[in-house]
Amino acid sequence: MKKRKILYIDLDNTIVDFMSGVNKVDETVRSQYEGEYDNIPHVFSLMDPMPQAIEAVASLFDKYDCYILSTAPFDNATAWADKLLWVKKYLPMFHKRLILSHHKNLLKGDYLIDDLTKNGAALFEGEHIQIGKSPFENWQKVRAYLD
Repeated sequence: MKKRKILYIDLDNTIVDFMSGVNKVDETVRSQYEGEYDNIPHVFSLMDPMPQAIEAVASLFDKYDCYILSTAPFDNATAWADKLLWVKKYLPMFHKRLILSHHKNLLKGDYLIDDLTKNGAALFEGEHIQIGKSPFENWQKVRAYLD
């Protein structure tokens, strides 16, 4: 059997629409956490999927050895659990394939789909596919490249 390539996929603003959760929080709470929205308790449980993300990630799961590779804030105790619960709800096949790290470059693999270059993404030794930037503006273009 041929070994499948390893693919890591970021969560926030890659699979998950971060601001969709922030926008569901009460205005008073939102103003209290201005500039630090990722520290709002349970905000990660309120987020909606990005357009086409669930379908794209599910199709890639069948072709690659896939993992979700995300960063969670240390000052929000609920974030870690909320990310796991979100994954179990929307992408149950990943519930034991969620990795939380502030050093994405430490993982070995072939591809990393991430909207940012921070937290080690720019130093990832495989190919960094930066979704949201040309030539990978959306999930349709990422899928076309990886299919």
